[in-house]
Amino acid sequence: MQPNFFERVYRLVRQIPRGRVASYGQIAALLGHPRAARTVGWALSALHGDEVADVPWQRVINSAGRISISRADLSADLQRALLEEEGVEFDLRGYVDWRRYGWEGLSLPEIEALWQDRT
Repeated sequence: MQPNFFERVYRLVRQIPRGRVASYGQIAALLGHPRAARTVGWALSALHGDEVADVPWQRVINSAGRISISRADLSADLQRALLEEEGVEFDLRGYVDWRRYGWEGLSLPEIEALWQDRT
């Protein structure tokens, strides 16, 4: 059975290595839904409790290379601090250099392997 969209987002975001970032739109496109960037954001906003520590939500930023989170408990300052702890640098305007820190993503076979039933 295929996981629902939110679970697919979480499984894919878990693949982003430390010190790398991806955009909401990139995650959506890798999942086969290139117009679902907002839904990726909603999925990450829906994380609660232990999921917050399990899914590296901080590694997903907007396509301009900036933080655009809107949760009081997971602030932009926290996201930036977590990324900086991983070695991601921001310029004076608060942008991340995609060429330096952008994640290339996974191949289609690697993505499909994520949906295999985990028992």
